[in-house]
Amino acid sequence: MRTVAVQFRPDRADLHGSRARLAAITAQAAETADLVVLPELAVSGYVFTDREEAMTVAEDRFGPTFQALSEVARQHRSWIVCGFVEHAHHQLYNSALVIDHEGRLAGCYRKTLLFELDELWASVGEGDYGLFQTPWGSFTVAVCMDLNDDRFVRWLERFQPDVLAFPTNWLEQGIDVWRYWAWRMSRCSTTLVAANTWGLDRGVQFCGRSAVLRRGVVLAAAPPEGDGLVQAELHHAHGVKPSSMVRIDLP
Repeated sequence: MRTVAVQFRPDRADLHGSRARLAAITAQAAETADLVVLPELAVSGYVFTDREEAMTVAEDRFGPTFQALSEVARQHRSWIVCGFVEHAHHQLYNSALVIDHEGRLAGCYRKTLLFELDELWASVGEGDYGLFQTPWGSFTVAVCMDLNDDRFVRWLERFQPDVLAFPTNWLEQGIDVWRYWAWRMSRCSTTLVAANTWGLDRGVQFCGRSAVLRRGVVLAAAPPEGDGLVQAELHHAHGVKPSSMVRIDLP
């Protein structure tokens, strides 16, 4: 299984340009990937003042972000997971598209555990943690704060999917984020593919450091700043070249 996490910072002032750039970097990633994971709210950015502002960038699940990425998925025969502001049934959700290798919508996950900035505009998702079966293994999807939800972690421990596709906009909080993610997942064998944003958004600092991580080992990772691709090829033994690994000592 070939996985890529895309670290990406959108331009809030240029929604269409951000979507085009995101599609281009996703196409680059998909050339060598079975699964490409993009950040939370990847096109719009994360910080909204209220529901009315979030509504200006909201779209339905078959909207322009799906249309742009569906063609990439179909051309490269890759699965793609991407965060966006979903408008459905008069509600707004912090959601993640799941697009299959034929460019079809395979699912749309809605964030369940909201952060305080989400609560300004987003409704709570249903907590329906789906499993997606592919020729190279199974994966599930969660968005950012969901990894802090003990209900979700227990679900991971029970079903043990091969991969957790994890769109996130993780804030810079002065902690070792890889160590924290590893601790949250320490009782399951699932590989975390975490795609984060970076930089400042209206005074909120995001930490970058997108990573592919399994059982306390960082298989591949990004720096705190800059757009880029984080690639790791997972085998049955979940191995990669030893020079790519950084081991985390868990308590």
